[in-house]
Amino acid sequence: MLRAIGSRKDLKQQTYYELVADLLENESVQALKQYRHHIKTTRFQHSVNVSYYNYLICKFFRWDAVSAARAGLLHDLYFYETENYDRAETNESHSAHHPHVALQNAMEQFTVNDVEQDIIEKHMWPATRQMPHYKESYVIVIVDKYCAALEYVAPSLRNVFRKVFRRKQAVASA
Repeated sequence: MLRAIGSRKDLKQQTYYELVADLLENESVQALKQYRHHIKTTRFQHSVNVSYYNYLICKFFRWDAVSAARAGLLHDLYFYETENYDRAETNESHSAHHPHVALQNAMEQFTVNDVEQDIIEKHMWPATRQMPHYKESYVIVIVDKYCAALEYVAPSLRNVFRKVFRRKQAVASA
């Protein structure tokens, strides 16, 4: 089952999946499963989370939801561990550098339209300094941070709730 964090829906049963299946099944996108991201998830899962929520928000507003979904999957398409990034090589922070790498990788492997390019390249704005040109690009700026926070906090919250629930069960059965 393919799910986004915070959702119980099987994304393979959604219209969303039809729009991004070619990307999800791609070897390079699958390779993102090998990289940790935001401490508690993989870069692949993070990209699915961002892609799905980008899609939902843009679909709600009747914006370019297809480009939002596809760019969301490709926005972190880089193949190195973030903690191994050497700022001295590029003279840029990782936050400013990796969108360029992700865009270059995406354009080498897929057909990427102008909206998708802007979304990928500007997803770390204001760290990227250049302002986004499309409303869909502003959505990913927010969704990317929201998903990162959710990915980091959700596993910890689940553990806290489980402990509290077990204590209540123990007290109730005593």
